[in-house]
Amino acid sequence: MKDKYKFNLLKEYKKCLKYLKDSKNFIFVVIGVFFISCFLGFVIPLPQEFYDKIMSYLQDILQQTEGLSLPELISFIFINNLKSTFFGIFFGIILGIFPLVSSIANGYVLGFVSFLSVSKAGILSLWRIFPHGILEIPAIFISLGLGLKMGTFIFQKKKIQTLRSYLLNSLRVFLLIIVPLLFIAAIIEGTLIFLAK
Repeated sequence: MKDKYKFNLLKEYKKCLKYLKDSKNFIFVVIGVFFISCFLGFVIPLPQEFYDKIMSYLQDILQQTEGLSLPELISFIFINNLKSTFFGIFFGIILGIFPLVSSIANGYVLGFVSFLSVSKAGILSLWRIFPHGILEIPAIFISLGLGLKMGTFIFQKKKIQTLRSYLLNSLRVFLLIIVPLLFIAAIIEGTLIFLAK
Protein backbone atom coordinates (compact mmCIF):
# COMPACT_ATOMS: atom_id res chain seq x y z
CA MET A 1 0.00 0.00 0.00
CA LYS A 2 2.88 2.35 0.82
CA ASP A 3 4.39 1.86 -2.65
CA LYS A 4 1.26 3.34 -4.18
CA TYR A 5 2.06 6.73 -2.60
CA LYS A 6 5.84 6.53 -2.92
CA PHE A 7 7.29 9.50 -4.83
CA ASN A 8 8.97 8.53 -8.09
CA LEU A 9 10.74 11.43 -9.78
CA LEU A 10 11.02 9.70 -13.15
CA LYS A 11 7.29 8.96 -13.22
CA GLU A 12 6.51 12.55 -12.25
CA TYR A 13 8.67 13.86 -15.10
CA LYS A 14 6.91 11.51 -17.52
CA LYS A 15 3.57 12.91 -16.36
CA CYS A 16 4.94 16.44 -16.93
CA LEU A 17 6.07 15.64 -20.46
CA LYS A 18 2.74 13.99 -21.28
CA TYR A 19 0.82 17.02 -20.02
CA LEU A 20 3.07 19.36 -22.02
CA LYS A 21 2.46 17.26 -25.12
CA ASP A 22 -1.31 17.38 -24.50
CA SER A 23 -1.06 21.17 -24.03
CA LYS A 24 1.15 21.92 -27.02
CA ASN A 25 -1.55 23.71 -29.04
CA PHE A 26 -2.09 26.22 -26.24
CA ILE A 27 1.67 26.78 -25.95
CA PHE A 28 1.90 27.32 -29.73
CA VAL A 29 -0.93 29.90 -29.56
CA VAL A 30 0.98 31.81 -26.88
CA ILE A 31 4.21 31.63 -28.92
CA GLY A 32 2.38 32.95 -32.00
CA VAL A 33 0.79 35.84 -30.08
CA PHE A 34 4.14 36.66 -28.44
CA PHE A 35 6.10 36.87 -31.71
CA ILE A 36 3.38 38.83 -33.52
CA SER A 37 3.42 41.32 -30.61
CA CYS A 38 7.22 41.33 -30.67
CA PHE A 39 7.20 42.17 -34.38
CA LEU A 40 4.66 44.94 -33.84
CA GLY A 41 6.74 46.35 -30.98
CA PHE A 42 9.75 46.45 -33.32
CA VAL A 43 8.11 48.08 -36.36
CA ILE A 44 5.31 50.29 -34.98
CA PRO A 45 6.37 53.55 -33.31
CA LEU A 46 4.92 54.02 -29.85
CA PRO A 47 2.85 57.04 -28.83
CA GLN A 48 4.94 59.24 -26.54
CA GLU A 49 2.84 58.38 -23.49
CA PHE A 50 3.46 54.63 -23.84
CA TYR A 51 7.11 55.21 -24.73
CA ASP A 52 7.58 57.15 -21.50
CA LYS A 53 5.84 54.42 -19.45
CA ILE A 54 7.99 51.61 -20.88
CA MET A 55 11.18 53.64 -20.43
CA SER A 56 10.14 54.40 -16.84
CA TYR A 57 9.49 50.68 -16.25
CA LEU A 58 12.91 49.71 -17.66
CA GLN A 59 14.61 52.47 -15.66
CA ASP A 60 12.90 51.25 -12.50
CA ILE A 61 14.26 47.73 -13.03
CA LEU A 62 17.77 49.11 -13.59
CA GLN A 63 17.54 51.10 -10.34
CA GLN A 64 16.37 48.03 -8.41
CA THR A 65 19.35 45.98 -9.64
CA GLU A 66 21.95 48.74 -9.24
CA GLY A 67 24.67 47.86 -6.75
CA LEU A 68 23.51 44.26 -6.23
CA SER A 69 26.08 41.53 -5.75
CA LEU A 70 26.03 38.53 -8.13
CA PRO A 71 24.02 36.28 -5.73
CA GLU A 72 21.57 39.14 -5.05
CA LEU A 73 21.16 39.80 -8.78
CA ILE A 74 20.53 36.11 -9.51
CA SER A 75 18.01 35.98 -6.65
CA PHE A 76 16.24 39.14 -7.92
CA ILE A 77 15.90 37.76 -11.46
CA PHE A 78 14.83 34.30 -10.25
CA ILE A 79 12.12 35.59 -7.87
CA ASN A 80 10.71 38.05 -10.45
CA ASN A 81 10.50 35.37 -13.13
CA LEU A 82 9.08 32.87 -10.63
CA LYS A 83 6.25 35.27 -9.77
CA SER A 84 5.43 36.08 -13.39
CA THR A 85 5.35 32.42 -14.49
CA PHE A 86 3.29 31.38 -11.45
CA PHE A 87 0.76 34.15 -12.12
CA GLY A 88 0.82 33.27 -15.82
CA ILE A 89 -0.36 29.76 -15.03
CA PHE A 90 -2.77 30.20 -12.17
CA PHE A 91 -4.40 33.50 -13.17
CA GLY A 92 -5.28 31.73 -16.40
CA ILE A 93 -8.24 30.29 -14.52
CA ILE A 94 -10.18 33.43 -15.54
CA LEU A 95 -10.89 32.31 -19.12
CA GLY A 96 -7.18 32.42 -20.01
CA ILE A 97 -7.31 36.23 -20.29
CA PHE A 98 -4.23 36.99 -18.16
CA PRO A 99 -1.86 34.68 -20.13
CA LEU A 100 -2.93 36.24 -23.44
CA VAL A 101 -2.56 39.81 -22.15
CA SER A 102 0.81 38.91 -20.58
CA SER A 103 2.00 37.34 -23.84
CA ILE A 104 1.03 40.45 -25.81
CA ALA A 105 2.65 42.82 -23.29
CA ASN A 106 5.91 40.83 -22.93
CA GLY A 107 6.21 40.39 -26.69
CA TYR A 108 5.64 44.05 -27.36
CA VAL A 109 8.17 45.17 -24.74
CA LEU A 110 10.79 42.75 -26.13
CA GLY A 111 10.15 44.08 -29.65
CA PHE A 112 10.47 47.64 -28.40
CA VAL A 113 13.71 46.90 -26.51
CA SER A 114 15.07 45.11 -29.60
CA PHE A 115 14.26 48.18 -31.70
CA LEU A 116 16.10 50.46 -29.25
CA SER A 117 19.08 48.08 -29.21
CA VAL A 118 19.28 47.92 -33.03
CA SER A 119 18.86 51.71 -33.30
CA LYS A 120 21.82 52.32 -31.01
CA ALA A 121 24.20 49.45 -31.75
CA GLY A 122 23.07 47.79 -35.00
CA ILE A 123 21.43 44.47 -35.82
CA LEU A 124 24.23 42.39 -34.30
CA SER A 125 23.34 43.77 -30.88
CA LEU A 126 20.36 41.37 -30.84
CA TRP A 127 22.81 38.51 -30.24
CA ARG A 128 23.58 40.07 -26.85
CA ILE A 129 19.90 39.75 -25.87
CA PHE A 130 19.65 36.10 -26.99
CA PRO A 131 21.63 34.43 -24.13
CA HIS A 132 19.48 36.27 -21.57
CA GLY A 133 16.30 34.56 -22.72
CA ILE A 134 17.49 31.17 -23.94
CA LEU A 135 15.86 29.34 -21.00
CA GLU A 136 13.70 32.07 -19.53
CA ILE A 137 11.51 32.57 -22.61
CA PRO A 138 10.65 28.84 -23.06
CA ALA A 139 9.68 28.72 -19.36
CA ILE A 140 7.41 31.74 -19.89
CA PHE A 141 5.86 30.18 -23.00
CA ILE A 142 5.11 26.98 -21.09
CA SER A 143 3.57 28.82 -18.14
CA LEU A 144 1.39 31.07 -20.30
CA GLY A 145 0.34 28.13 -22.48
CA LEU A 146 -0.72 26.13 -19.43
CA GLY A 147 -2.49 29.21 -18.07
CA LEU A 148 -4.39 29.57 -21.33
CA LYS A 149 -5.39 25.91 -21.15
CA MET A 150 -6.45 26.39 -17.52
CA GLY A 151 -9.08 28.90 -18.61
CA THR A 152 -10.77 26.35 -20.89
CA PHE A 153 -11.99 24.22 -17.97
CA ILE A 154 -15.20 26.25 -18.03
CA PHE A 155 -16.08 24.75 -21.42
CA GLN A 156 -15.72 21.14 -20.25
CA LYS A 157 -18.63 18.98 -19.08
CA LYS A 158 -16.96 17.98 -15.81
CA LYS A 159 -15.75 21.45 -14.88
CA ILE A 160 -14.54 20.87 -11.29
CA GLN A 161 -12.86 17.57 -12.14
CA THR A 162 -11.16 19.13 -15.18
CA LEU A 163 -10.01 22.18 -13.21
CA ARG A 164 -8.57 19.95 -10.48
CA SER A 165 -6.68 17.93 -13.11
CA TYR A 166 -5.36 21.09 -14.82
CA LEU A 167 -4.26 22.57 -11.49
CA LEU A 168 -2.46 19.40 -10.38
CA ASN A 169 -0.69 18.88 -13.69
CA SER A 170 0.24 22.56 -14.02
CA LEU A 171 1.67 22.61 -10.50
CA ARG A 172 3.73 19.51 -11.30
CA VAL A 173 5.12 21.14 -14.47
CA PHE A 174 5.78 24.38 -12.57
CA LEU A 175 7.80 22.66 -9.82
CA LEU A 176 9.69 20.10 -11.90
CA ILE A 177 10.29 21.92 -15.19
CA ILE A 178 9.66 25.67 -14.96
CA VAL A 179 11.39 26.32 -11.61
CA PRO A 180 14.65 24.52 -12.61
CA LEU A 181 14.65 26.31 -16.00
CA LEU A 182 14.21 29.68 -14.31
CA PHE A 183 16.92 28.94 -11.76
CA ILE A 184 19.48 28.11 -14.46
CA ALA A 185 18.27 31.09 -16.53
CA ALA A 186 18.73 33.43 -13.54
CA ILE A 187 22.31 32.22 -13.05
CA ILE A 188 23.12 32.79 -16.74
CA GLU A 189 21.36 36.14 -17.00
CA GLY A 190 22.59 37.42 -13.64
CA THR A 191 26.19 36.50 -14.47
CA LEU A 192 26.04 38.16 -17.90
CA ILE A 193 24.55 41.36 -16.46
CA PHE A 194 27.04 41.40 -13.56
CA LEU A 195 30.03 40.93 -15.87
CA ALA A 196 28.76 43.65 -18.22
CA LYS A 197 28.72 46.28 -15.44
